[in-house]
Amino acid sequence: MTTTERQVPPLQADERTMLESWLDFHRLTLATKCEGLDEAQLRQTSAPPSELSLLGLVRHMTDVERHWFRRVLDGQDAKPLYWSDADQDGDFHLTEADTVEAGFAAWRAEIAAARTAADGRSLNDIGKGRWRDQECSLRWIYVHMIEEYARHNGHADLLRERIDGSTGA
Repeated sequence: MTTTERQVPPLQADERTMLESWLDFHRLTLATKCEGLDEAQLRQTSAPPSELSLLGLVRHMTDVERHWFRRVLDGQDAKPLYWSDADQDGDFHLTEADTVEAGFAAWRAEIAAARTAADGRSLNDIGKGRWRDQECSLRWIYVHMIEEYARHNGHADLLRERIDGSTGA
């Protein structure tokens, strides 16, 4: 049973409302895919040798939110929480110390920080940081984040079906 409230983005709205609605829709889609599962299920990997898990996807999206909104948009020196140069897939490399509660709390905190960073900026505003030595507008960041979530929500669909047969939504 799903308890996460997701609304289909409006069919007619201004561009910013549309972009923010789609981003929130995809954020909630990932939450829905994880809903009702226990710690072991959220840690379950897809198939060897892959280390892809729903908790790993949540951790990955935590660092993605952090990167694009804190670093690129707001210019903060916000280091990744889970990956490093030495372990670029660290978000997917779960240890016993990595709990579901901590993973979801960090994800929610980064979503809140993203909203704060975007608040009061226009879609044309250029971020204070750079990506690959390029400047990015808030519009580009929103579109990229929607793409990033949509792609990984496809992975989440397959992971959830493998765990308990749940499909859809």
